[in-house]
Amino acid sequence: MNKLSFYSARVMRDEAALQSLSVPQGNLLADLEGKSVALIGNARSLAQARHGAAIDAAGLVIRINRAPMPSPDSHGTRTDWLALAVRLADEDRARLHPSRLLWMSPKRKRLGWRVASSPGFYLHPLPDYHALKDRLAAPPTTGAMMIDLLLRSSLASLTLYGFDFFASQSLSGRRTADQVPHDFGAEASWVADLRRSDARLTLA
Repeated sequence: MNKLSFYSARVMRDEAALQSLSVPQGNLLADLEGKSVALIGNARSLAQARHGAAIDAAGLVIRINRAPMPSPDSHGTRTDWLALAVRLADEDRARLHPSRLLWMSPKRKRLGWRVASSPGFYLHPLPDYHALKDRLAAPPTTGAMMIDLLLRSSLASLTLYGFDFFASQSLSGRRTADQVPHDFGAEASWVADLRRSDARLTLA
């Protein structure tokens, strides 16, 4: 698909055409087999911790959206995959230099050609988004979608850093919990249930 065809598919909401740009979900999950994965959220509280070395020691480091990284001591330095629900600025792409971009948002109109045509690009299927939205009774965060996706794989471990479910707000904005459309209480309870049922999941 060329750039013109992409924008036409986006305008026409041609999901099948957009999905043709994505690696199959099965291939993405296969790439996770046996890996220790660090998923880095954007909670402000992470900036007060010293998890950087542990994050960089993971087999795969996944960050979210603009992924602020105030200090290597707290956040580490690596970004292997970047999960997006916002437009990616050139300076953020250059700073993070991810090897793979994943578009998790159901809002396809925000998806740009540079992201969609990047090597290894993944487009999260709309039915998966809606299933998790129904489970949480609210639109899921990018982090929640990633947890749901990653735990379908045969990864060895998944450690969450910077997930306090908005108790400390986000490093990437000033909005409070009541100014965003997510239910952080529901997500916290869901993650707690997952931790009880899946020993691979750890909350740092």
